[in-house]
Amino acid sequence: MTLAASVVLLLAALSLLMVLGNVLFWPRVRARCAPGRVSVLIPARNEEQALPCLLESLRGQSGIEEILVANDHSTDRTQAVIEDFSARDFRIGSLTPAPLPAGWCGKNWACASLAEEATGEWLLFLDADTQLEPGAVESLLGEAQARQLTFLSCWPALEMRSFAERLLMPMLNFVLLTLFPAPLASWQMNHASLGLGHGACMFMRRAEYLRVGGHRAVRGEIFEDSRLAQLWRRQGLRGLCLDGRKIISVRMYRSLGEIWRGFSKNLFPAFRRQASFWLFWLLHGTVYLAPFALLWIPGPAPALFMASAACVVGARLALAARFGHSWWSALLHPLAQVFVLALGLASWLSVISGRGVTWKGRRYLQAEAS
Repeated sequence: MTLAASVVLLLAALSLLMVLGNVLFWPRVRARCAPGRVSVLIPARNEEQALPCLLESLRGQSGIEEILVANDHSTDRTQAVIEDFSARDFRIGSLTPAPLPAGWCGKNWACASLAEEATGEWLLFLDADTQLEPGAVESLLGEAQARQLTFLSCWPALEMRSFAERLLMPMLNFVLLTLFPAPLASWQMNHASLGLGHGACMFMRRAEYLRVGGHRAVRGEIFEDSRLAQLWRRQGLRGLCLDGRKIISVRMYRSLGEIWRGFSKNLFPAFRRQASFWLFWLLHGTVYLAPFALLWIPGPAPALFMASAACVVGARLALAARFGHSWWSALLHPLAQVFVLALGLASWLSVISGRGVTWKGRRYLQAEAS
């Protein structure tokens, strides 16, 4: 038991060091100004609640040539919202994608349809539930040109209001930044495995987007943002994901049910191989949860488990300080960790059983009918 506890402590300490490196050295998007012609492209399916905030935040942005919204066969008032804003801003227009072809995910098809209509030198894909700060588009242009990037994604600030959001959503940053060396990705541009994207904000030069095949190249990927970032680097192009909290925010989900459905659709599909998923699940179960449950066993191991738990909570507190999470969510980490483990199992079971995963009324990764 002491040997196992020592291994767990080593892994917890390494995770803490990874988080501290990311917290201290992940580059932020800075306020810059640069000229450019930007097409803002927004896939929207039943987004009548979220879309007005995004469109309002875009109206005051400089550098935008057009704002195109793909009303992806919505059944709510999404089209009425678009028409209302179009009447107030000539740059805002809409299109309705053709029916979803076989082998495509809905968002990818909407984005590809938008890109075909876009005329700008730069394409800025935004999720409908995002909101931009003043000067955000100019900062994206300036950052891309200063770093000589043709692909720039921004990790947004997470807007969290309900108890469920404040407890569970910070786990998104914990999962990422215990595994992904974000500063290294900016120093090693030639490694495709270090490609990272956040679908809420994807900024690309149109010529290179067409060169790599755009969303058509990742048509069936639920985890299309990072797949596209990796493809970009594999083609020898310069792409990067920066901390964009100062320029963009997103309220991804609003309830416990939405959080469950939203992440269950992409947690297991995020991994290329089952072995990778189970290594991830084992890491989170043994290193990030078990120490909290084993503090009370007799012998010398509890001191090691206590140190491991302290490393985990320390990592959570460091992330809370950098990203503005509630500090109490770090102290309730075991509850959130149990949720993530259960979510992973549910996502895995949905895919391997052939039921697939459901999002926005569509089902993906299901078994073919015989």
